[in-house]
Amino acid sequence: MLTVLAGLCGQVSAQQITQQMLSKMRQENSLKGTDRAIRNALSVTDVSSLALSQDNQTEMNTYFSNSVPSKGITDQKSSGRCWLFSGLNVLRAQMINNQKLDEMTFSQVYLFFYDQLEKSNLFLQAIVDTKAKPIDDQTVSWLLQHPLSDGGTFTGVADLVSKYGLVPSGVMPENYTALNTSKFTSFMKRKLREDAILLRESNLKGQPLLDMKNKMLGEIYHLLVLGYGEPPTEFTWAPTDKNGNYREAPKRYTPLEFYHTMFPGMDLQNDYVMLMNDPTRDYWKTYEIQYDRHTYDGHNWKYINLPMDEIKKAAIASIKDSVMMYFSCDVKKELDSKRGLLDVNNYDYESFLGVKFGMDKRQRILTFDSGSTHAMTLMAVDLDADGKPLKWEVENSWGATSGYKGHLIITDKWMDEYMFRLVVNKKYLDQKVIKAAEAKPTMLPCWDPMYSEEE
Repeated sequence: MLTVLAGLCGQVSAQQITQQMLSKMRQENSLKGTDRAIRNALSVTDVSSLALSQDNQTEMNTYFSNSVPSKGITDQKSSGRCWLFSGLNVLRAQMINNQKLDEMTFSQVYLFFYDQLEKSNLFLQAIVDTKAKPIDDQTVSWLLQHPLSDGGTFTGVADLVSKYGLVPSGVMPENYTALNTSKFTSFMKRKLREDAILLRESNLKGQPLLDMKNKMLGEIYHLLVLGYGEPPTEFTWAPTDKNGNYREAPKRYTPLEFYHTMFPGMDLQNDYVMLMNDPTRDYWKTYEIQYDRHTYDGHNWKYINLPMDEIKKAAIASIKDSVMMYFSCDVKKELDSKRGLLDVNNYDYESFLGVKFGMDKRQRILTFDSGSTHAMTLMAVDLDADGKPLKWEVENSWGATSGYKGHLIITDKWMDEYMFRLVVNKKYLDQKVIKAAEAKPTMLPCWDPMYSEEE
């Protein structure tokens, strides 16, 4: 074996880093005075702080020509549940407006409990469904790598709310484990992987798997109760004024009754369409991701791929009608977190480091350099005299002290480069978009580069 490797190494010696190459690099890249100052600064300071463009530090314009009222900022803390916070914030804004409330928040941990239970069932059933495949099959391998997560998409919000309803935050409050999910989720994933091995081994022995799987789910339910508490099946609630006084006598609800009472006629699973801007694929086509759903009996993540101008048109129509939207992007790219500004001109890394960064959005996606990482709630746009967007605003879920009063302001150029997904009610879409969205989707594998849950 060593002889073979030595032979191979000899064949590709021209491709190796040699001492001569290193010597040339040293000569051509010897540090000058400015370079030494940069090296010294980088040894004690973050590169983003040093590359912050002072030309872009003028007073930030926070005026928006069209905005949906926002009351209160949520905080997901150290959990990957932005998708759930954002989806519930969209519903919260509608309920505050419809019920004329001073404030309202839904329990995120209530739906998260069922999200984790449903995802566990999805994983275990997928293990059963793929029981005849070898363990190194690409699908089986992907399943074992991703048995559970606290990330997700709006499709999960729609399926979970439609199946389990909603409860106010006071009925099932957040706790430490819900706000710090990583450690507890790691135990859940370990248990699910162990269960997967047991199911596969039992299948080889010809043992029935359904009863085994159901018993395993019972253990998962037990763990979830320990970590997050047991979800209520009934509760009492009534709207209150700003002083906490009841405006009417409290009523008894199940979570599903509460949802249907507060949102009569709403159909989250059919009234909304996910729009995507992915320049690596054909526009005006619909795509679906295999196994990318939150419940076994729910819907895979499906979207229509559109040019940015079409997505912006729908977003503006929704904002003008005072309806917030689920929005996702690559939030850490070019983020000035202190100001709460997402702008491609925030940092001048090229001048500071002396290296050009020239990939476009398509190239960043293909090389895994960029993708959707975080969901927020799109709530405002600033239009010029011709109706063209200048900047946008989102309500975030990082607490009221983060960014700009809990919000982020987004320049339109940044939107083009790093925005990926927007969920819009069908009534704000052109018939051309609706028709394209209803076409049979192209199924993509679960390991596709654009598969990435918002966290």
